[in-house]
Order: sequence, then structure tokens, then C-alpha cells
Amino acid sequence: MFDFVNKNKRIVQVILALMTIPFAIWGIESYTRVAGGRDAVATVNGIDITRRELDEQMASQLEQVLRAFGGQIDPASLDTPEARRALLDGLISQRLVMSEAGRKHLFMTKAAVIDAIAQAPEFQENGQFSEARFSSYLASRSTTAERYVAELQTQLPMARLVNTIADAAIAPRTVTTRLLALEAQKREVSEVRVFGQQFLSQTSVDEAQVKGYYDANPAEFRSPERVRAEYVMLSADSLARQDPVTDAELKAAYQQRASQFSVAESRSLSHILVKTKDEADKILAEARKTPARFAELAKKHSLDTGSAEKGGDLGVVSKEALDPKVAEVVFAMKQGETRVAESQFGFHVLRVSSVQTGKSRSLDEVRKELTEELSKQKGARKFAEAGEVFSNMVYEQSDSLKPTAEKFSLPVQTTGWIAKSARQELGALDNPKLLAALFSADAVKNKRNTDAVQVAPGVLVAARVIEHRSEEQIKYDEVKAAIGETLRRRAAAALAQKDGEAKLAELKKGKDAGLKWSPARTISRREAQGMPQEALQRAVSADVSTLPAYVGVNFPEGYLLLRISKVIEAEAKEADPQSATRIGGLYGRSQYEAYVGSLRARGDVEVNQANLEKK
Repeated sequence: MFDFVNKNKRIVQVILALMTIPFAIWGIESYTRVAGGRDAVATVNGIDITRRELDEQMASQLEQVLRAFGGQIDPASLDTPEARRALLDGLISQRLVMSEAGRKHLFMTKAAVIDAIAQAPEFQENGQFSEARFSSYLASRSTTAERYVAELQTQLPMARLVNTIADAAIAPRTVTTRLLALEAQKREVSEVRVFGQQFLSQTSVDEAQVKGYYDANPAEFRSPERVRAEYVMLSADSLARQDPVTDAELKAAYQQRASQFSVAESRSLSHILVKTKDEADKILAEARKTPARFAELAKKHSLDTGSAEKGGDLGVVSKEALDPKVAEVVFAMKQGETRVAESQFGFHVLRVSSVQTGKSRSLDEVRKELTEELSKQKGARKFAEAGEVFSNMVYEQSDSLKPTAEKFSLPVQTTGWIAKSARQELGALDNPKLLAALFSADAVKNKRNTDAVQVAPGVLVAARVIEHRSEEQIKYDEVKAAIGETLRRRAAAALAQKDGEAKLAELKKGKDAGLKWSPARTISRREAQGMPQEALQRAVSADVSTLPAYVGVNFPEGYLLLRISKVIEAEAKEADPQSATRIGGLYGRSQYEAYVGSLRARGDVEVNQANLEKK
């Protein structure tokens, strides 16, 4: 695989920053693998957006949301018609920009992309292209060098087009200054919380209310949909174990990286920098006469103020870190010796306090770590090559996982009953994207394989439903006690909120309301100090023309009262580069959205509502 890169002698450079654009750029294969037309949910200037692509993007977004919330959300509740339409609008915007890039002939040749792939730190090691780093990156994307370069031929020109549009927006200086002042404005806030717990004794719930709630909210009392599944897992580690590192490979790698396993000779060095040879000779004589005074002399005489404060200490230095003339003297000195050397900066009184001799680690000493490194590289290369075949096989032979398992000598593993949730101990299957695919209609009703999903770096899993159980209604008797407790707590919270609103009304009339306020804390739009987001928004947007000012906020357990006692205005000042860039980014996004709007107005966009609504 790496011949593709290595045969092109110019080292590959990719400015990965160009990939950070206002939308996620897609790979070419994402819209060429599936035949268009029949399952297209939209067509943009002749380019189809397929249902499969929309499903994949939706699964990807659900995975991000689930990770952000620790899996505490049911994915089905997020996969709504409104969410799918919003996602489709984003894909349409992508296609419009892609079409415009093609119209403007924004295209990079393969040679230009290879010339543009990796002098960036991501692919560099010791100033040279690193096959290991590149291999690891490709493995994490389940792609090959050839496919990656093909993707960049489209992606880089599009990224540049988008950045050009966004960068053209300039935020007015006065607006930027005002927005920053509002962000930095601080307010001193105290709070009182009225909890529903104190009103529980005033609440009661009868059997009719409990049964009525059960009957009115059947969806809350259903056991989840479940499946039993079988799956196959392809991993870089397992592929590496199939092809162990040989002694010949180990020796060749050791010889190639000999410098990596050697430690150069070094010295613990102190110096005193002065202008003239006479000054240096005088200080040298004093230092030799009373070595313990070297630090004192450095603080008194050295022109190198940075090291002078530390008694002239430069720490442990290598020969390469020093001026050649100084290095020649230093590395000829013995421990405890003091000498003078000249450099372009002046004259140095030098003292070597310790000598660390150079040494090399033998092959036996590094055998374990080098073997592990080479094994990972092998596994990553094999995974990048096998990943595409694995993905295509489970998709093209969708009625069974057996052919794929046999092809890669993988066991077909089975699960117990699992629900559509990322909060279970499922090992490799504990992945929101894979679970979403496993519970899709295609997998459940048609018993087709899921697509191969990367559940971790260097790990692909494809699964297949063996058995399915639909949601089931939980019996009333099993949940009536819990419903009764929930209704009582809600009623208590409602009483607390009513009481809090009454107290707020008193406060606004200038009355005391008999409240014990917490110590004041200083908040701002950028510094919430642990305050809930809705409360923060109320506090920073409250009318403070008269102080103290009061606001109230409902929260699930009751009511939160806030008292704003002081407003601290920020000093008006010019925006620093970072802040100006951030505000400019907001304007840039607005400019980009306006640009896409203009493309849509004159483009040919058709949405297939029937395919969009299919599940």
C-alpha cells in the first residue's frame, strides 16, 4: 500500500487545517458505492443523495450525541422526521458547494495532492515522512493510501472554497468591541432554592390518578425492543498475530533506527558570560580558587540574565545544543573542571559539574518494545488493506456473515438479549452507531448484515440479527407504586414553584420575603461558576437598571430565586487577536450560510419525500 506514497519521492504534505471547515466533508465512495436513482432522497444539480448515505450520517450524529451524554438518551427519540430533514438540508448544502467547486474547475491532480500530504507533524518523525504514523492514520479511517489521496483531490479544493467565502466576512470593530464587553461584564449573584421535598407532606395521590397516568402514558411503561445477534470482528491486533515479526525484520529495524536507541554523551554545565577575555580570566581564577563561589560569581557578573539567576546553571546539555566552539571545549573537560571558551556572544567561564557518557541499548534490551511497535505497524497496514474488503463483503453478501468469517478466519460470535442502548456491558457491540444499525428495519425485518462499523481505532464489527422481540407493555401492578411516588414528587415540585413565584413577586415589590440568601458569587456570560445554563441566561439578561434585581427559574425539583446585587462593567478595550478571530468566525459562518443560500436559489434541488420518510 505504501508504495503509492513512497514511490513519489517528494515527501507528502497535507495541511490538515484545511479540513476544519463548517461542515463535515464526505468521502467519494460514500456516494458512488450505491446506485443512485431508486433510493435517492434528494438530487442536487444531478448528484444523488442516497437513503443509505442519509442513514449513515444520521447514525454518525446519533453516536456523537450519545457519547456527549454518556449514552443516557434513547437514540430512537432523536431520529425524528425533523432531525432527518435538517440533516438532509446539510447534505444538500454540501452537494451545492461540491457542484460549485466542479463548475469553477477547482480540482487537484494526484501529483499535487501527493505533493501536499505529510510534512505536517501528524505524519512526521525526526523531520521525515513516517510510514508508521501514516499507517496508523489510515487504519483509524479504515481506508488505504490510494483512496485517501482520491478523497483529498475533491476535499482540499472544496475546503479552500469554503474558507475563502468565510474569510471574506469582516466583523465591524464597534460590534466586536461591544460583544466582547458584554461577554466580560460580571454580576454578583446570590440564590435561594425552594425544594419540593418540603411540600411532600401536603401532597396525596389516589388510585384513580395513578391508573389514569398509566393509561395516558403507555409509552413510559414498555420493556424495550431487544435482539439477539451474531457478529464478526476484524481488528489490527488479530491480523498482526497472524503474521508475527521475524528476527530478520527485527534486526533490520534495529539497524535502521540505531540512533533512536542510543543516548548521546552529555554534560551538566554552568557558565558565566562576559564581554572580554580579561574579565573571563579574572573570574576563572576566582572560580578555580574557590569553586563554591561559582554561583555567586554568575549572579554578580554574567550577562546571561536567564541563567545568572540560577547561578549560571544551564542544566544537562548535548554537544548539538551548544555553539561549536564552546562544545569543543566543554566536551574535552572533566567533571569539576573550569575553563574559558569564546563564542559569538562573548567569553564563557565554563564549569562541568557532572559527565554522562553516551551509550547504546542492545537489540536484546529493545527487543520487546521494538517487536510490539513493528507488530502494530504490520497490523495497521493489514487492517487498512483488509478493512475495505471486509466492509464490502458484509455489504454485498448481506444475507450471511459466514463468507466474511471464513475469508478472514474469524469466529462468528453471538450475544444474549440486548436493548437499543449504549448503557450495557456489550464489549465490542457497546457502540451507538452499531446498535442503531442493528435495530434498523433492514437488520430486524430483512435479517441483513449491518454495515461494518469502526467501534474503536483498528477494530471493525459487522452484526446480524438472529432473533427479535418487540417492545412489550409492563403490567400496571408492577409500576403503580413507582407512578404514585413520581406523581407526589411532581405535585410537591409544583407547590415549590408556586411558592417561589409568590416570593419573587414580594421581592419585586421591595418586601423581604423572609429568605436566607447564599453568599454572592461573581458570574459572567463566560464564567457560569456552576450555575445551570437557563439560570445563567436569566441572570445575565435581567434588567439591572435598579439593584438589587430579582429573577426566578423553575427546575425539576422546585424553584430557584436569584438576586443580582452588583454589576461590574468590563473595561472597554480593543479586541485581542483570538477574540477578534472568534467573533469573525461567527460572521464567517453567516457569510457561508448566505453563500449556500444563493447557490440553492439558482441550483436544481429535488427532494424525494417518499424515500425520505421511509424507515
